[in-house]
Amino acid sequence: MLDLAIIGGGPAGLTAGLYATRGGLKNVTMFEKGMPGGQITQSSEIENYPGIKEVVTGMELMEPWPEQCMRFGLKHEMVEVLKVSKDEDCFTIFLATNKEIKAKSVIVCTGSTPKRAGFEGEDEFYGKGVSNCATCDGFFYKDKEVAVLGGGDTALEEAIYLSNICKKVYVIHRREEFRAAPATVSKVKNNPKIELILNSGIKKVYGSNMGVEGVIVSCKDGSDIDLKVPGIFVFVGMNVNNGVLKQEDGSYLCDLNEYGEVIVDLSMRTSIKNLYAAGDIRIEAPKQVVCAAGDGAVAALQVVANSH
Repeated sequence: MLDLAIIGGGPAGLTAGLYATRGGLKNVTMFEKGMPGGQITQSSEIENYPGIKEVVTGMELMEPWPEQCMRFGLKHEMVEVLKVSKDEDCFTIFLATNKEIKAKSVIVCTGSTPKRAGFEGEDEFYGKGVSNCATCDGFFYKDKEVAVLGGGDTALEEAIYLSNICKKVYVIHRREEFRAAPATVSKVKNNPKIELILNSGIKKVYGSNMGVEGVIVSCKDGSDIDLKVPGIFVFVGMNVNNGVLKQEDGSYLCDLNEYGEVIVDLSMRTSIKNLYAAGDIRIEAPKQVVCAAGDGAVAALQVVANSH
């Protein structure tokens, strides 16, 4: 039986593993179906992680984390977790390999994934001109015009990144004001290669079997704009990855809020004893790497304290 199972290998999961093993737990496994690092590895520019004074990519930031976090005995199993359940004295981790693992404590760090915006053609052209990752796909549009949908920090940061590659970037936002940090908004407004299309949304994206050829933008005054762009980047929020907590009867193992986020206290404790949630899956998560790492440390320290 594991002393601790960590589900998810992003900043929260890795840090939880580091603090748990360094704190003395001997049998700790992190389950992550891909390479450790998390969603932040897709980010083009990180300039606000404490102690890293250079601007780095998400991949560069996370590259040394696994080695450091596994130095004290954390094990990594590259396998998908389907479900976590609990009986009286322990948890059962159900793996995609049909294997079941028992654990005394569990920290869920499964994060969140980008939402779809829901416009016509979004699914049809996803991966063929519709993208959620400027770092992954921006290079394909070198010296071309592209559009970005969204008004938060991610949308504007990725628009700035794309402006360094593309000839022009249209930012389409449904409101007049942005939710992003004032410094980021200022950068966007002062960037000559970025054009703002406010109080607007995307009606449809169109193209051929070769990919996207354009986007129909619906304006608040009832008019439409036909943008002849080969790429549209969508940043309209996140869906919480809480599937591992769903039980056979459709209920969830612990209490969630109306958005599907796990309700925790300041110690990352859920409504179920010895079950913790850390990072973007929890309520009121700031969705920052430094905060996710802090969550993981807090949760692991609780597990260590309870093991004595």
